[in-house]
Amino acid sequence: MKARFDQTRRTFLKSAAVIGAASMVPPENVFGQTKTSGQVPKRPLGRTGLQVSIIGVGGYHLGSTKSDKEVNEIVSKAVDNGINFFDNCWEYHDGLSEERMGKALRGKRDQVILMTKVCTHGRDRNVAMKMLEESLNRLETDHVDLWQIHEVIYDNDPDLIFARNGAAEALLQAKQQGKTRYIGFTGHKNPSIHLKMLQHDFPFDTVQMPLNCFDASFRSFEQQVLPEVNRRGMAALGMKSLGGSGEMVRHGAITPEQGLRYAMSLPVAVTISGMESLVVLEQNLAVARSFSPMTQAEMQALRDVSRTYAADGRYELFKTTKKYDGNVGRQQHDFPPVEQLPV
Repeated sequence: MKARFDQTRRTFLKSAAVIGAASMVPPENVFGQTKTSGQVPKRPLGRTGLQVSIIGVGGYHLGSTKSDKEVNEIVSKAVDNGINFFDNCWEYHDGLSEERMGKALRGKRDQVILMTKVCTHGRDRNVAMKMLEESLNRLETDHVDLWQIHEVIYDNDPDLIFARNGAAEALLQAKQQGKTRYIGFTGHKNPSIHLKMLQHDFPFDTVQMPLNCFDASFRSFEQQVLPEVNRRGMAALGMKSLGGSGEMVRHGAITPEQGLRYAMSLPVAVTISGMESLVVLEQNLAVARSFSPMTQAEMQALRDVSRTYAADGRYELFKTTKKYDGNVGRQQHDFPPVEQLPV
């Protein structure tokens, strides 16, 4: 099976190269995109009026980086090259990711769009507001630009979030108090849960979801959620472009450039990518600085070559397993922590 997959992939790589050479390059301002020489291009963040870099720094991986010094270097180099979107979350590495980002952004806070997430997982507004204060303290700021509800991944999450005195009320309270400028939610499990959130017609500014060339063939956020988010004028934030921990690349399905280019060629504001080292940052910068959107033919070719191996979710484990579900959410939903799962 793998030999046949490798052969199919080699055929795709050759055909994609031909398609890319023969096709017209789409205009630079696709999706409202603008570019300054030598910098990462930017796009509108939905209806907010903000311009956001087409690639953003994922906060979780900063907590995995070997030292504060390297985090500082990653953040500094990212900002210098035009990356201005920084993702984070209250629960990442028990707060270490936020602490590291806060230190790294000293003197640079006004140059970036800073986002973090709240992890109530069904608990009430007071818990959410306490978490926000802790996040602001760690991030060394008096407000975030975007505050999102983290990991809306359980079927009953929308009901809990929109219950009286729930997390949705906390979003509005934080916005009224000036502790966040914009609000949204995230999730990676099933498009139906995202659509259930959107049915509440709540004034979300952003929606974050997994978007990659495999997603198009399995429980597809690209097919089911992305059009609805864009129809409502919200900003779509993409994540897991390479499978969460690079599964698609490690198994030889795609290259990092293909995965990132595909994700950034969708109608999204920003593709958030984990960058735990300067090497990964450099790789991502090379793709983003020279970015031109894939043609529809190139995107379809990548979907087609991936289709058989995408259909069972083996490279999107965040949809099919609990591997990527955070322990805080597990606890609130009475699932065992990841440490207790069988190997």
